[in-house]
Amino acid sequence: MLLALDTATPAITVALHDGERVLAASTVVDARRHGELLATGIAEALDEAGIVRQDLTAIAVGVGPGPFTGLRVGLVTARTLGAVLEIPVYGVCTLDVLAAEAVDGGIGEPFLVATDARRKEVYWAEYDEQGGRVKGPQVSKPADVATDLPVVGKGALLYPDAFPRGLPPEHPSAAVLAQALADERVEPLDPEPLYLRRPDAVEPGPRKPVS
Repeated sequence: MLLALDTATPAITVALHDGERVLAASTVVDARRHGELLATGIAEALDEAGIVRQDLTAIAVGVGPGPFTGLRVGLVTARTLGAVLEIPVYGVCTLDVLAAEAVDGGIGEPFLVATDARRKEVYWAEYDEQGGRVKGPQVSKPADVATDLPVVGKGALLYPDAFPRGLPPEHPSAAVLAQALADERVEPLDPEPLYLRRPDAVEPGPRKPVS
């Protein structure tokens, strides 16, 4: 029994998968309540599926890229549950999950996934028509990656001038994450965060000589 979750975006999404199909799934969008809503979502999914957490055999978690606070909630929860239950924890790139859903929706051509990185930037990656990642993930100003290709994710809604061909989905789905992992359509990663953010602080340069 696989528990899948992702908190790398404003969406707090949870799903349970039995190896063949999704048994329970929920998604709530609230950028300020990741911790509270994730715990509730997991409990409700377990209740809906009629299982307890000791029935879980693996956990899959979105590793971003995403803002630090929300991303940390999902990763800490997944790793803690994995350690307590002594079951494996797999990471999945959140942008790959959005790409998988776009392909399932029939996008049919190369495309970008772009999510909100705040600070007027986006996290993005480029995919072929089958959902294979060919570039990224990276963080950039929208104008620097402006394209006429289809763009899925929140970034297209926030920056329509740079991404005029915005398409759903807007947020990742744990149900898609779980199914894509079960179908081996996404690469399992270590459950470590993909932050990508350029540091605010930089190392000082060499001192200038005093004339």
